[in-house]
Amino acid sequence: MAENTAAAHDDHDEDFTQGDAGASATYPQQCSALRKNGYVMLKNRPCKIMEMSTSKTGKHGHAKVHMVGIDIFTGKKYEDICPSTHNMSVPNVKRIEYSLIDVDNEGYVSLMDDGSDTRSDIKLPEGELGQEIRTKFEAGDALKVTVLQALGEEAIMSYKPDQESRK
Repeated sequence: MAENTAAAHDDHDEDFTQGDAGASATYPQQCSALRKNGYVMLKNRPCKIMEMSTSKTGKHGHAKVHMVGIDIFTGKKYEDICPSTHNMSVPNVKRIEYSLIDVDNEGYVSLMDDGSDTRSDIKLPEGELGQEIRTKFEAGDALKVTVLQALGEEAIMSYKPDQESRK
């Protein structure tokens, strides 16, 4: 009989070897707990909250929260209204600083992180920010760029002079 239960137990062995670190792309947060300058998913896009206003509870008892957010990658404006007791999805946004090593003709940048790992799969941002980074880099300035990651998308958000490499 003992052999039989061991065999039945073996059928239920779970295999969790594959998968990522377990961090999901978004997590739920109650609407009333969201704050200005925080992040939220509006119309399935990761947005930074620019404005928030709460209406009074109405006849049916739910206060509504009106949010205006700007897409962190495209700069497009989105609005949404939800009851304050409902959950909204909040994107897991990660900021990473890289040292700028090179900018190629197509606008791709070579970046190095603190662990000396390099990557060259990110393009310079469109518009003014991209032009500023290219101009300063070509003038010989050492720069650090900040890359935002959310929902599998990445983009350079800002830059600053790199003090460490000019010593």
